[in-house]
Amino acid sequence: MVLTAVQGLDTGGDHLEAAGHVCVLKDASDLESSSGVAKLIEAENLEAALALHLYRGGRLLQGHGVPFGIIFGGTDLNEDVNHEEKNKVMGKVLEEARFAVAFTESMKEVAETQWCVRALRSGLLETAGQTARQSRGLSLAQPVGQPHARSKIYVQSQGVVTVPNAAFNWNTFLHQSGINQSADNLYIFLLVCGLRQVKDPLYLVDAFSEWHREEPNVYMVIVGPEVDPVFTREVEAKVQRTLGVRLVGEMPQGDLHAALKNCFAVVNSSVSEGMSAAILEAMDLEVPVLARNIPGNAAVVKHEVTGLLFSDPQEFVHLAKRLTRDPALERDLVARGTEYVRACHSWQAERHTYQSLIRTLEGSIQD
Repeated sequence: MVLTAVQGLDTGGDHLEAAGHVCVLKDASDLESSSGVAKLIEAENLEAALALHLYRGGRLLQGHGVPFGIIFGGTDLNEDVNHEEKNKVMGKVLEEARFAVAFTESMKEVAETQWCVRALRSGLLETAGQTARQSRGLSLAQPVGQPHARSKIYVQSQGVVTVPNAAFNWNTFLHQSGINQSADNLYIFLLVCGLRQVKDPLYLVDAFSEWHREEPNVYMVIVGPEVDPVFTREVEAKVQRTLGVRLVGEMPQGDLHAALKNCFAVVNSSVSEGMSAAILEAMDLEVPVLARNIPGNAAVVKHEVTGLLFSDPQEFVHLAKRLTRDPALERDLVARGTEYVRACHSWQAERHTYQSLIRTLEGSIQD
């Protein structure tokens, strides 16, 4: 069993190992080509695979004779579909995959529109063309493929479980971040993301810094690993010359969960999201969420119910100020967010789904 992934699919491996599978977890970015995957399959004697991200992970699994499933990531459906060549590749990957998992119904609908409805329309047009050619005594083209994806796409919300490190020291974290004020008087907004352009961590920086000049006890701390080295240098340079904003590198998960639990609010400013783990973890840890109003975020954050949605930096600052000055709003958002995430993002339900789907790959191996 191989689990290839861009960052963030560790829990999938946990689910499969709990069912007795031996998993080899690889980041897709570490596998430079399909040949690298072939060598891994042979070296580890792998029997099946699960990939996160239809393009970055899935394309590496094509043509190896190993049954595999796909989990849509977010940018594959929100960004890569707009690139003709990537779109074609992803359609072929989905055709070969035994199953695909979408985090939301809207993600499933996007995939169906791209590769089911389009295939159906193409098939109808080709059938009409074949009929016309046949009526004129012309040879028929090869039959076109039928829509292949609809029946294999399942919806499973991302499950969430948080385990804050009890030994984590919030004051030490603040000091190491260059924030030398009493934690009791601070409002710390955490933005958790891998440093790449689609996460847009600089989107709010200027507006937040202006707010910090007015109220020196508000800070934004960006936390996350370097994903795009060139973009990371840009983020580092911008943060260094910006008041009220700090940058912290990747943290162990337990420490990150403890930091989330201690901060005032969690922020998401991404251009595109499948389903943000940081948003779900914040809700589970009873921390309010402010998220950019994009489809992936709006699928889990209902404005003024489970969190706050903003459409531009100025609206973010307005809502953040409101949150700092309205304890009743903070309590209500936290209560409803926690209720939502525990009802709709069950870790146990996610485990059951993936274990069931992997059994379909086992059936393929036996066949």
